[in-house]
Amino acid sequence: MPSMAVDVTQLQVHYPGREHPAVAGVNLRLAAGEMGVLIGPSGCGKTTLLRAIAGLEPVSAGSIRIEQETVSSATVQIAPEQRRVGMVFQDYALFPHMDVATNVGFGLHGWARAQRQARVQAVLALVGLSSSAQRLPHQLSGGQQQRVALARALAPQPQLAAPAQWRPAATGGLGAGVGTATTTAAAR
Repeated sequence: MPSMAVDVTQLQVHYPGREHPAVAGVNLRLAAGEMGVLIGPSGCGKTTLLRAIAGLEPVSAGSIRIEQETVSSATVQIAPEQRRVGMVFQDYALFPHMDVATNVGFGLHGWARAQRQARVQAVLALVGLSSSAQRLPHQLSGGQQQRVALARALAPQPQLAAPAQWRPAATGGLGAGVGTATTTAAAR
């Protein structure tokens, strides 16, 4: 049996002051290299689940294991930056005053300058945006902004990439290719 890249067991996320949990009894298992898709109506907890996996939401019951290490439970909460999860937010969360290359390199703290520049160039090539490195986010199409957010999530070589909402039609024809690139890059 392959090792699980992510293993979510009976997960519950309950926001204070809410009668019902945002996520209740969720089980999810993905082996290294597998790609999963969460499908459901607006407000059913898909993004909350991804945020919990990334460490941005506390877990009230159940557990999340990444590469066989418990990173979240009712008693364990490993910090988001220690999980190596690349999160692509629904609104992309790009810094408007930073060019594409600087946005992508933002999470590469502690990397040597040459190494950081090489990694930024590599992930921009992966998502087809090498020629846009010096452009600002407002100078890009929605699909290009999405790819910048994906490149930023992949730059630090996460164990798991978690796009909160993926719009294949907005990727300029790269939809399936970017998914494959995401799986390949996350596996490296």
